[in-house]
Amino acid sequence: MTWIPWTRAVIAVGLLVGLSMPSRAAGPYTEEELRVPVPTAGLRGLEALLVRPSEPGRYPLALLNHGAPRFTADRPNMTPWSMLPQAIEFARRGWAAVMVMRQGYGDSGGIPADDYGSCGRADYIAAGNGASAELKESIALLRRRPDIDIARMIAVGRSAGGFATVALTADPPPGLVAAINFAGGRGSLHEDEVCQGDRLIEAFGHFGERSRIPMLWVYAENDHFFGPKLAQEFRQAFTGGGGKIEFIKAPAFGEDGHQLFSAAGIPLWTGMVDDFLKQQGLVLRTTLLPPPPRPDLAAPAALSANGRRAFETYLTSPPHKAFAFAPDGSFGWQTARRTKEAAKSGALSACQQHAVNCNIAFVDDAPAH
Repeated sequence: MTWIPWTRAVIAVGLLVGLSMPSRAAGPYTEEELRVPVPTAGLRGLEALLVRPSEPGRYPLALLNHGAPRFTADRPNMTPWSMLPQAIEFARRGWAAVMVMRQGYGDSGGIPADDYGSCGRADYIAAGNGASAELKESIALLRRRPDIDIARMIAVGRSAGGFATVALTADPPPGLVAAINFAGGRGSLHEDEVCQGDRLIEAFGHFGERSRIPMLWVYAENDHFFGPKLAQEFRQAFTGGGGKIEFIKAPAFGEDGHQLFSAAGIPLWTGMVDDFLKQQGLVLRTTLLPPPPRPDLAAPAALSANGRRAFETYLTSPPHKAFAFAPDGSFGWQTARRTKEAAKSGALSACQQHAVNCNIAFVDDAPAH
């Protein structure tokens, strides 16, 4: 097995050929881009990001599971960096947080194992089993790293990743002691519209019959992927089969509560997670590690109060990112893009929805040149 920190240079010479480069220390944390060599993912393997405390040692694994876009064409645009703020929060608490892009997402190879098929024949049980099997294979490889301890492992997922986490608890790998599902589900076609909702409820019941891992479930009141009524039906089906969960109906968050497990939601969801981990005897540190330093950048003077709030969120968002604004205070920004150019293009496009004379002000954590 070969672990390869990700760089563009690695692409040029080929992957999984024994090349290894040092990880990057970011203050109290180490960030390392990996390739997990799952055979069904081909030569590219699975794209992954590891964030852990910088101090040497073995850290319990927190496996973070990403969602799925409504449109399959958006899958290649996904990156593991999208969950960097969440990963850092778990690293602050003493975990080795690993975000693995499943097959067919981001730059991971292979064919998606978690597809549920067409809407008319949605097979959510097969989708959950496919995702769970892939996650278990990744965990089996991660256990070989000297800095990861899977004897006390947790899994955390959002949306499709939350559903994959639920499925994982129904056939858990050794060492999985708790799991967290933020807004888990599949088949959201449009706002407040789910494909074959009855079949999705049945899938939760199926996994509940086999799951005995303690879980925390969090669904916001204004979730427009899987609303409160549907979330309660998920809950009833899962616990009716014997599944063990603590269910939190979170207050409305932003325009769509489906985004609660995000950088912007950190002040809310971390308290829920901390309480749950304490109940499970999984508090690893009595004092949290400090957050990464805030970039020393001043907001453009033209921004309104709303724009300044957006800029504050931009500062703590993951790369690659860009912020654009116009003299009238219009703005737009993009984060967690695969390249700086993609981030700049997206930020300009967002700003130009409101103004014609937009310019890029910042790229990543520096002023644009």
